[in-house]
Amino acid sequence: MMAASMMTKPFRRFASIFCISILLAVAQAQEPGPIAQNGRDVLVYKDGDRVLGKLVEQTAATIVFFSERFGTLRVPATDAVVIKSSKSPAAPVTPPPAEGVAKTESRKPPAGAAPAGAAGNAETAAERADVEKASRWEWFSPAVLTAKLANFFGPWHGKVAFSSEMVSDTSDRDNVSLEGTLQRKWTADEVQLKGRYDYSKTNELTTTDVMKGDGLWRHTFPKNRFAVYHPTFEWNRANISTSPLVPGGDYFLLQQEIGVGLSVWSTPLRKVRVGVSENLFDLWSEEPVPSHNSRAVQSAFVESEFKLPWRMSLTQRAVYYYSIASADTGWESTVELSKKFTETFSTSIRHEIRRNNPDGRAPDYSRLKLLFGVDF
Repeated sequence: MMAASMMTKPFRRFASIFCISILLAVAQAQEPGPIAQNGRDVLVYKDGDRVLGKLVEQTAATIVFFSERFGTLRVPATDAVVIKSSKSPAAPVTPPPAEGVAKTESRKPPAGAAPAGAAGNAETAAERADVEKASRWEWFSPAVLTAKLANFFGPWHGKVAFSSEMVSDTSDRDNVSLEGTLQRKWTADEVQLKGRYDYSKTNELTTTDVMKGDGLWRHTFPKNRFAVYHPTFEWNRANISTSPLVPGGDYFLLQQEIGVGLSVWSTPLRKVRVGVSENLFDLWSEEPVPSHNSRAVQSAFVESEFKLPWRMSLTQRAVYYYSIASADTGWESTVELSKKFTETFSTSIRHEIRRNNPDGRAPDYSRLKLLFGVDF
């Protein structure tokens, strides 16, 4: 099973594992003898690869795992998880032969052993049973779930986060937020895709029903210059206005931002970018009558990304809008502090604020959210 899986991986990964197995086989003469098994355990790497064998020792930092095919493996605990088997005793795992002993001789069946074909069929059935058992338990292992997501999205990285709140005091309130992020970087380009859904209900009355999405394409030029295209959409199906100057009603807003800027600070741990952009707002609304409005607004923005100790990070984006045609101003800002507990689990606190959005319909707001996420 593992051989078939490895054939789909790049050749250099196969060559690296093969070389490691040779070195471990040479050192096997100093390893303990055959390990008594109660079935086979499964070592699952974060990229989805699996190795059948027996767990020897597991600490907070290292997993020691014995495999008949690769010998004794020592893997960082952050790179893999072990799914234990509780099957009845199976065929014992035999370590690789010591140096100078022919491989065929070490695998010679003893007298009275079952025919090779029957043993092979039994071993194949045992492997299939172990794989099925591992598949059932994968949904309860966050690390394996993250590995499956990473294997599905390939070079894309991202996060799936949620937030939920139910409050009963002078009123009954339900709040739910779901969002997903995909990100990929090349040498000079970066692409981000985000989706988000917010829903709130107070005393059985829907007060928030908003779906948002945004994309980002940033291309870096020499001398720390860059260009950015940043489209966003907002579909509000429960727009309740509290100001007589801002009409209520459902709307669909599309904003397209095209800008240029300069990276004033760019290191692996800290990034600060400033720039100017042109924004095109298109607004479709149904109330009081179906209509479509379009306007262009200029803006200046600042972005920052900081990696902090204890696996924390701080990101921020602030935009100041100014319309040359009408002299209207507005601004919005998003600040998020994230903390990674493991390679899989993370949490974040996000503060968002928007004032005088240039589209003329989207309401002002100030939100503070606590989110829990699964990273991949």
